[in-house]
Amino acid sequence: MPSRTSFPFPGLVLLTLALAAPLTAGRLGAGPIPLMEPAGMELLVASGERADYGPLAEQFLTQANLAYCGVASAAMVLNSLAVPAPAVPGYGRYRFWTQENVFEVPAGRAVVSAEVVRRQGMTLAELAALLASHGVAAEAIHGDQLSLEQFRALLRANLSQPGDRLLANYLRPALGQAGGGHIAPLAAFHAPSDRVLILDVARYRYPSVWVPVADLWKAIRTIDSTSGRSRGLVTIRTAPGATPPPESFPPPGPS
Repeated sequence: MPSRTSFPFPGLVLLTLALAAPLTAGRLGAGPIPLMEPAGMELLVASGERADYGPLAEQFLTQANLAYCGVASAAMVLNSLAVPAPAVPGYGRYRFWTQENVFEVPAGRAVVSAEVVRRQGMTLAELAALLASHGVAAEAIHGDQLSLEQFRALLRANLSQPGDRLLANYLRPALGQAGGGHIAPLAAFHAPSDRVLILDVARYRYPSVWVPVADLWKAIRTIDSTSGRSRGLVTIRTAPGATPPPESFPPPGPS
């Protein structure tokens, strides 16, 4: 009987063979690609701009209610950038941002209340202001202010650097999904296929997906009925010399 050659790591062989063929837009088709599917993982491994993926994935949150996509995204960003945080009941000396305490410090409450957000979500401007109230540099960029080329360049620049983050406010139907406006972090860019990775905080509804850059660009240019302006992006980075809110400093004494 002829002998068979066995491979100790067949999955590794398959991944190697898959990565040997470039992941182009033509190979992948037009729709969103879930991150946890083989093609989605291949895109992550092959992406040149994925500096934000690890820190954000480590701090991943599911939004606490149907309107808290912006709140969950903001808490992920603040934690991933190690922004000093308030105390959390029940966690002793450990401090981190939650979907509750982003509103509990006075600076956060002055921007928008948790009650309002639970009722109607957040606009792009409110999201940027909430983040800025916690001592980071946050800039709202409306989608109608960006050409497709400018949008692509911003993705490449931001997602290749570990010290900044990028949140997208977009309309789900423009990506072929059900629902309305949504906010989520962007985590990686794959240039050969021209796709960007969205870490969807509504993971009870949709997985994290790779979407064509042109589709997301169209989705952030849609009009938010609350603000009357286009949706868009928020860029976030730690501000040199900025002083976090006093409530976020650890108390004196041993920790």
